[in-house]
Amino acid sequence: MKVNIGGIGIDKYSFDEVIENITNHVLEKGKPSYVVTPNAQHIISLQKDDRFREIYRKAFLVVPDGVSLLWSAKFLQTPLNGRVNGTDLFQKMCEVAQEKGLKIFLLGGRPGAAEKAKETLLEKLPGIKIVDTHCPPYGFESQEKEVALINTKIKAAAPDILFVGLGAPKQEYWIHDNYQELGVPISVGIGVSFELVANMVQRAPVWMQKWGLEWLFRLIVEPKRLWKRYIIGNPQFLWLVLMQRLGLYNIESV
Repeated sequence: MKVNIGGIGIDKYSFDEVIENITNHVLEKGKPSYVVTPNAQHIISLQKDDRFREIYRKAFLVVPDGVSLLWSAKFLQTPLNGRVNGTDLFQKMCEVAQEKGLKIFLLGGRPGAAEKAKETLLEKLPGIKIVDTHCPPYGFESQEKEVALINTKIKAAAPDILFVGLGAPKQEYWIHDNYQELGVPISVGIGVSFELVANMVQRAPVWMQKWGLEWLFRLIVEPKRLWKRYIIGNPQFLWLVLMQRLGLYNIESV
């Protein structure tokens, strides 16, 4: 069952149900698939980006990363069953991977972030199988040799789960263009989660996360990079949801 927010169908699963679905798919060696983690910024981008919408349509799971989606779903009288934050998803799946002996590959992040995240996870989860990491250079997606190198490394490592931290929509574009060739059961785009786990970027206090103010904390920490996303994007998202609630915006969800 999906909830329509801005023409995008969001899966109505709890956090634990999402973990269970991903774990079962991986353990069953299901066909290569991927998970997307929408927030308000994604919903706005998806209004104009047909390629992005097609990627969403094909996803194994579409799970609500942003608290704003939970509030919007409730306002639209079609509530979701809780937030599935990308960083929390990453950390919990790493715990599952340690328990089940699953192999993980970390791709992306700022220089050194994936390797630092690996070190941090190895300290917290001894024995976890992080088979490799790779930090591609800026603009790598248009460099055939670099893409070929990445694909070769991933296929050689044969991970069960591929975490990609390139930011949206680049990470979703890349996953969609390569997931079938790579043959990894599950790929997940997780934004800045490597940096957060590695403590290279500070995460908002828990109380701010619970009150849906993580965006404000990130804006304060990185204003130059994020001001447009939040100062311009958030009002656009609110307006879109209001128009949907009033019946003035009605697009069938993908």
